Formats: sequence, C-alpha cells, structure tokens
Amino acid sequence: MAFTVVYDACVLYPSTLRDLLIRIAQAGLVQAKWTDRILDEVFTNLHTNRPELNPAKLARTRELMMRAVRDCLVKDHEPLESALQLPDTDDRHVLAAAIKAQAQLIVTHNLKDFPEEALAPWNIEAVSADDFVLAQIDLDRQRVFAAVQQIADSWRNPPGTTGDVLGRLERDGLLEATAALRSGQ
Repeated sequence: MAFTVVYDACVLYPSTLRDLLIRIAQAGLVQAKWTDRILDEVFTNLHTNRPELNPAKLARTRELMMRAVRDCLVKDHEPLESALQLPDTDDRHVLAAAIKAQAQLIVTHNLKDFPEEALAPWNIEAVSADDFVLAQIDLDRQRVFAAVQQIADSWRNPPGTTGDVLGRLERDGLLEATAALRSGQ
C-alpha cells in the first residue's frame, strides 16, 4: 500500500507541479491528500494573482483534481487545529489534516513553517517538492518519467515535449528531480 502524503497549497499552485504530483498519486506511488481549505487557498491565490484565468476553468480544474485522486479529501480535521503549535498558526490546518489522514509526509515549499520538533510527535515529516519527487524517482523512475511524458502529451496548444515539462518543473523549484530525470532520458 502506498504511503500517505498531504500536499500543501504552495505545491498545488504551480500548474505543472500540481499535474506531476497528481499523476504520481494516480500512478499509485502515494496516496495524496488535501482539504477543501488547502484547495481554497490554491484557487483563491490563482484567482487573485492571475485574474486573466477564467473562473469557470479554475472551478473545473478543482473538480478534476477531486476526481483524479481517489479518497483525496481529508475531513473533520478542524478540531485538532487548536491543539497544534506551529510558527505560523495559519498552517495548523495542514498539520491537522496530515494527522487525521495518518500521513507520513507533508509536501511543501515552506519547510520553515513545519519544524521537525512540531511534527515528530505525530511521526510526520515535511519535505520539499523537489526532495519528494526525487524520492519517487528513486522508488520508480519509470513511473515518474511516464507522468512527465503524459503531461507533455496533454499539452496541445502549443504542443509540449518532456524537455518543456522539465523546464517548467525547474522553474517550479524541482532542480534536483529534473536533473535526475534528465540524466536518465
């Protein structure tokens, strides 16, 4: 059985990284989890920062995310929040979701917001998206590369290549993971 991870909003915000993380879950490498509040943060920020994006398309993306990963939504985690201590109280909902989901990892770009001493009692670790994807490559490079190829194949206007996808993932902060994927192409 795949281990459970909670994706923080910051790693679900960039579209190509979001696509890769979802495809990693679809490939059965992990059981991905998130909450409505995490998705609210993603899509509120997308709407605010990218006003040119069609709100109906953003709503559709959210709906597709929910359909793409079986059993992804964590519910009833809110009562745990008040008992948790983190540097940023606005991140307690992410840790609460991880505890409720019995996740082993929180995948985030904001590692400082999830210090080891706050997560250790729950046997949860925070990892960067780069380290997370690199670990997935170590576990099953072919499945991760297939996910990158699927993303490239899904790009129609303009068409994309695996090199294009890797370039976007590099801009999203996946420097070591993309280097590992490029070295074995």
